[in-house]
Amino acid sequence: MILRRGRFGKLVDRQLDLFESDAASLFEEAHEADAAWTQAGRDESEERFGDYQLVVDAVAERLYDVREAYAATLQGVAADEYRGAFDRAAGKRFRDFTGLLED
Repeated sequence: MILRRGRFGKLVDRQLDLFESDAASLFEEAHEADAAWTQAGRDESEERFGDYQLVVDAVAERLYDVREAYAATLQGVAADEYRGAFDRAAGKRFRDFTGLLED
């Protein structure tokens, strides 16, 4: 059985590989902020969660920018297909950081 990846599958995989490499420090920062929030006491947890959410939003914004930069070079149905392929792949790889893609 051959799995059909669609016409944008390889492109999106390469884009997300590059994104992951370029954003490595942000992912590390998110991991550290998540740990700080998880381990925070009751009086600090809200503030630590806010710190974590700021990093999540920064990653999500960069993912959105990557998607939209390429989608802007396409027209009509092709742009929609690309966005769909990007959103599915990003959702699998970076589930916690795809909030802006859903908008």
